[in-house]
Amino acid sequence: MADIKDPENTILMELKDGTVVIELMADVAPQHCDRMKTLARSGAYDNVVFHRVIDGFMAQTGDVANGNAEKDFNLRSAGTGGSDMPNVPAEFSKLPHDRGTIGAARSASPDSANSQFFINFSDNSFLNGQYTVYGRVLSGMEHVDAILRGEPPMNPDRMISVKVAADA
Repeated sequence: MADIKDPENTILMELKDGTVVIELMADVAPQHCDRMKTLARSGAYDNVVFHRVIDGFMAQTGDVANGNAEKDFNLRSAGTGGSDMPNVPAEFSKLPHDRGTIGAARSASPDSANSQFFINFSDNSFLNGQYTVYGRVLSGMEHVDAILRGEPPMNPDRMISVKVAADA
């Protein structure tokens, strides 16, 4: 596991194959980081599926309204919802969408991010300046690489648990 320098801004995401350690960039996108920590602390991300996983591109998850594999899960609607909190405005930066970075998923409006996010499988520079980058995988990218592909996958992988390292 990665050396954790700032436990308050580190996410521990448990996947079927192991733990993914994510560094949140609170200095770059404080509102997005706060939202992820709030949802992680409430348990909202636990058991949420990866509903859109495109080989060579990214793995998207975080639909806390429709994507919980333990609750009223409907694969067709996974990816269409968010949390009951207000949307988060864009916090664009010069940080590139490189392999392992975390980006805020949104609709056509730049200020429509809520709970969903994606992890880049590769360098996706065409997303630069259009989607907020607010984190980076420090370790466990091999577990992200092992997520089942599909839009949506027939039997989607899920985030078993998501915790703030300071609370773990």
